[in-house]
Amino acid sequence: MRYAELQTSSNFSFLRGASHPQEIVNAANEYGHYAVALTDRNTLSGIVLAHSTARKLKVRRTQFIVGCRLDLRNGQSLLCYPTNRKAYGNLTRLLTLGRRRASKGECWLDLADVEEHSEGQELVLPFPQVLTTQARAHIEHCANAFQGRIHQALTHSCRGDDRQWIASVADFAHTLSLPVVATNDVLYHEPGRKMLQDVVTCIREKCTIHEAGFRLEANAERHLKPGNVMARLFAQWPEALEATILLADRCRFSMEELRYEYPEEIITPGLSAFEDLRIRTLEGAKVRYPDGVSEAVHRQIEHELKLIAEREYAPYFLTVHEIVKFAKSKEILCQGRGSAANSLVCFCLGITEADPIERKLLFERFISAARNEPPDIDVDFEHERREEVIQHIYEKYGRDRAGLTATVVHYRTKRVIREVSKVLEISQESPTPQKELALQLMRQLTGFPRHLSQHVGGFVIARGRLDELVPVENARMKDRTVIQWEKDDIDELGMMKVDILALGMLTAIRRSFHMLQKHYGKTVTLASIPSDDEAVYKMLQNADSVGVFQVESRAQQSMLPRLKPKTFYDLVIEVAIVRPGPIQGNMVHPYLKRREGREPVEYPSDALRDVLEKTLGVPLFQEQAMQIAIIGAGFTPDEADALRRSLATFRHVGTISSLRERFLQGMRANGYSDDFAERCFSQIEGFGTYGFPEAHAISFANLVYVSAWIKCHYPDVFCAALLNSQPMGFYAPAQLVRDARDHGVKILPIDVNHSGWETTLEHIEGDARCAVRLGLHMVSGLAENEGKRVAQVREESGVLYTSPEELARRTGSNHRTMDRLAQADTFASMNTGRRQALWKIGAVEGKLPPLFAATTADLFQEPDADLPAATDSQEVVADYLAQGLSLRNHPLTFLRRKLKAKRAITAAELKVTPAKRMVIVAGLVLFRQRPGTAKETMFITLEDETGAVNLIVWKQVHEKHHKAVVQSQLIACWGEVQREGQVLHVVARHVWDWSPMLQGLDPDDSAPAIRLRSRDFR
Repeated sequence: MRYAELQTSSNFSFLRGASHPQEIVNAANEYGHYAVALTDRNTLSGIVLAHSTARKLKVRRTQFIVGCRLDLRNGQSLLCYPTNRKAYGNLTRLLTLGRRRASKGECWLDLADVEEHSEGQELVLPFPQVLTTQARAHIEHCANAFQGRIHQALTHSCRGDDRQWIASVADFAHTLSLPVVATNDVLYHEPGRKMLQDVVTCIREKCTIHEAGFRLEANAERHLKPGNVMARLFAQWPEALEATILLADRCRFSMEELRYEYPEEIITPGLSAFEDLRIRTLEGAKVRYPDGVSEAVHRQIEHELKLIAEREYAPYFLTVHEIVKFAKSKEILCQGRGSAANSLVCFCLGITEADPIERKLLFERFISAARNEPPDIDVDFEHERREEVIQHIYEKYGRDRAGLTATVVHYRTKRVIREVSKVLEISQESPTPQKELALQLMRQLTGFPRHLSQHVGGFVIARGRLDELVPVENARMKDRTVIQWEKDDIDELGMMKVDILALGMLTAIRRSFHMLQKHYGKTVTLASIPSDDEAVYKMLQNADSVGVFQVESRAQQSMLPRLKPKTFYDLVIEVAIVRPGPIQGNMVHPYLKRREGREPVEYPSDALRDVLEKTLGVPLFQEQAMQIAIIGAGFTPDEADALRRSLATFRHVGTISSLRERFLQGMRANGYSDDFAERCFSQIEGFGTYGFPEAHAISFANLVYVSAWIKCHYPDVFCAALLNSQPMGFYAPAQLVRDARDHGVKILPIDVNHSGWETTLEHIEGDARCAVRLGLHMVSGLAENEGKRVAQVREESGVLYTSPEELARRTGSNHRTMDRLAQADTFASMNTGRRQALWKIGAVEGKLPPLFAATTADLFQEPDADLPAATDSQEVVADYLAQGLSLRNHPLTFLRRKLKAKRAITAAELKVTPAKRMVIVAGLVLFRQRPGTAKETMFITLEDETGAVNLIVWKQVHEKHHKAVVQSQLIACWGEVQREGQVLHVVARHVWDWSPMLQGLDPDDSAPAIRLRSRDFR
């Protein structure tokens, strides 16, 4: 029996459908349905997945129909199916209208909106549960408004009275000359998903399964059914079954008809896009190679331009070039990364900073004749100024032509456990069968879409109206709009995307460059810093990398002394090797052993030697995995690209195993041993979690080197730039300041007479290095506009403040601002300490009345109070409370006597302690790390007055001392000293929470508890 199912809801009808779009299409095809339509509620988010699934079916029996359920504001609904390309554009514009006029996640549509955009649409009225007066009026209005292209759905719910009720609705439709069509109003592809559908209903309705009542479906019949079953259910209405086929035949629009076109206004008038790109590239080459463009460079440019011309990608490169040019015109630092770094054209255009000729990078990793997909250029911008670039794109192209890509937020394990347990009321006491059912449902719900969010920066820019390609909706953030498709959907349809990403280190580097120019008269750029500075590599070999991009984590600091980087490519390896992919693929230790000469460097063949030689025979990059598959296993470029996608895309994690047998057979056929083939695939499989492309690692290594160069030669500049770019990186301002002082940098306190809003540099007579003056931005709770006004009034007048009272009078600062400044002890230049300042500002009430505003008299003058002096520990506690750090002393200085009595040694003493000795160490928790590759091991870094201590806490110790490990501010640990070269750890055996000791830092004092917040990473 021929049948088309025209009403299905996938899990993109968020918390309504209980099957993936792929499952619905596959099930319909297995049943041999003539067609299947996806009709999710007010969204087209799932149609690309469904279309892609249908297109890739080995035996395709079922036509996929694009559809949508339109839920109107009056409570009624319509099913809408575009019959051609223009009608599809009308539907996407209709959805955009409803989404843009509503807040994120909602869609406000009226029947009049549907009528206005109904040209070319086929419509179906969903089966009414009750024929109320309002429902009859809605059906009658639609029958007249959309005459000749609307049907009334008949749905058999198997509740017992369906035949009578279907007959009533069919008779009413007959009176209106409204044809009927059969649907099953599908919510899941097979009956076994009924329980999951109940669970998502309860999550949506915020109730437990026992409270849900009639909100749940009465039975498990809302699944896809074979045609013969539908024929039996609708035996009395054969015309409704026949209508499904007739209606499907009219809905012949296919996603294949969508044609993406690049923007045109970025092309220089009078030139074609390719001519323009060629001219810009050759001009850029002269800038990049001032000593002359070599024959090798010229050949590579021509090779790349030929491929770009064949693929008609020139407008894409021009679009990205225009965005980068805008950023540079505004002095916004940026750098392209990812596979774009393989392109010499990108390098000449100034999009990337790494020379692919010098680095021997393969352009085909970026664009290949074997891959019919658009290039993907990622550009990092300063995180504080990226919004300027985003708004420039909106202004240049318009919101009807530019939008951010969506990201589908999926249910992950932690939330799944919480949600399902709440719905089923699962507890420790629940019976085992109930727990097993909950686990089954949790597994099914994991990976379901929860909602649409915005991509971190992926922009789609079209020549025409973007909302005629895909619906556009509001993001949560003001002045942002997002399309309803995510990155993989964009790739599937061959649409252009450029990633406008944010990177905090670029902000810090740009600030550093400005300070170098202002205070040292030195002009530098990302490309001009020499890459062979021995002092920089020596610093990194000693793991002196606090604040340095990408290599400041515990794992990286442990790797640096082992890897001992001496060249730029060593930094590329460093960036790539401390990643879950190489770690899980067991690539790290073999590489280090070969590098240290403890294991011979061997290659299984001369062909693979060319691929693996620069990484000593161990695959560390995605490109190498692809080359092994092509050369060693005989993969075609397309198959290798499928492997790359399996490695690189979180959405396809797990699919790599399906390529295993193909890979192993290919390796055997080419003469490689089973053992070697298994080890190769095991290593490659490690990339399934996360692995770096070589070009990406090179781009990041460039910033590693630049940031390390600044830290090595200008630690004052580096410290100030990092403080002004917070929050970023692993370390809090207190640790950055401490590290700068350890490097000989003088740190000056915050002071209302010397500090600007940001941290600045001050020249010290007779000293070649500047001092760092902490800025008012470091005062906890001080509003930016208030802090800037304090600095601005002082600078514009050229007159210093003489008292807190005068400052309040001149700036009009309110009592809260004055209190924050006093708490932070910022009046030292007036010989006014913290307590005196707090006393004096008690009389300050802010801005003077107009009658007294012009007076210079000190109307707040009060006699000085004879206040008791604060102890050193009180001052340190107050500093931490008001600034997050103290330049006076470290808190543990005041506890050292107690700590020594408990046999705790200092970080300095630990450095000279022999390996394998049992010690007690104690310190403030800087950060905790629990990487997924560490088998639930936690790494904790402590700090005392002499330095840092690194702890390794194994799973069993963590579980035994969980509260102390995860909640303490001051941790004590008894453990074994572990040394490997310069790398030093304490392997924890026992952990205590000594945080109560912070209550009184001085034995004779009652100072308040110091509050510290660690930076914890997972």
